[in-house]
Amino acid sequence: MSPSGLLNRADVLSRLAAIPSIGLVRTPTAIEEMPRLRAALGPSPRLFVKRDDSIPFGFGGNKVRKLQFVGAEAVARGAETLVTVGGVQSNHARVTAAMAARLGIRCLLIANGVRPTRPTANALLDELLGADVEYIESRNERATAVNAAMKRLDRAGRRPYAVPLGASTALGALGFVQAVGEMIEQGVTPDVIVHASSSCGTQAGLVAGCALHGLAAKVIGVSADDPAAEIESKVRALITDIGDILGVDGATLGAAGPINVADEHVGKGYGIATNESRLAQRLAARSEAIFVEHTYTAKALGALISWIWAGRFTPEQTVLFWHTGGQPALFA
Repeated sequence: MSPSGLLNRADVLSRLAAIPSIGLVRTPTAIEEMPRLRAALGPSPRLFVKRDDSIPFGFGGNKVRKLQFVGAEAVARGAETLVTVGGVQSNHARVTAAMAARLGIRCLLIANGVRPTRPTANALLDELLGADVEYIESRNERATAVNAAMKRLDRAGRRPYAVPLGASTALGALGFVQAVGEMIEQGVTPDVIVHASSSCGTQAGLVAGCALHGLAAKVIGVSADDPAAEIESKVRALITDIGDILGVDGATLGAAGPINVADEHVGKGYGIATNESRLAQRLAARSEAIFVEHTYTAKALGALISWIWAGRFTPEQTVLFWHTGGQPALFA
């Protein structure tokens, strides 16, 4: 144990390796420098991007890292049907459906929204992957719909396993504790990590991962929907639970650093483009051939660009944008 009461890095890697995973991320995702975007922005920190959008499995994205741990638990419990929730164009639902197909089990997606007359983007992929989709009117009905589906499937002998929204449990967040180690092995140790934050598992894993791996990076989550205080509270609770899984004092880990969330870039709401996100989308595509979408990644990149223009970082700093995927939304 380190003097702070946390594990040393070798112990972190050892304990992570002992936790079952179905190995959907088989090689490190690339870390690329973004010199042309930096030049386009004027005086800027050194800019890198972590390309989780390029994960081969299921069209990639941050959900793949989390689901490989959650999926292993589902297999261990003998699950025959995965049940999860999300919007009609949910990235999480798409990757859950892909994982079910890979595992040879069934998948029920409970989607809040209107059944599309012609499925596109993630909704089309869900259909191709063979998922059953049940539509509900609003997010407020999710818990009730999941409970009803679990009871119905259990009575039918289909051994359901409920995958929480975004696979954002402490177990799922281990995917990003592991990912921080992956980043360090690639030789990049940024001063700041910026990413899109919503169901909190990615941010919890990144913050806990930095603390456990001894990296002093500031992790900033850009909210896609919820108020900063709500996200901060959920992230802190998940970090505490991550500690419990890894055999670290959860309270010590949870207090290891601040939880930084910016909620001023949501605009008019979840999935609705802003002027910042439109600008970020064009700049990323035209300078680096990187694609971001308006629900998550374009808003997070737009926030980063606005902070650079406001002089929030120095040219001596290194900032890494963690690309969490979601490109199918471009075709919705």
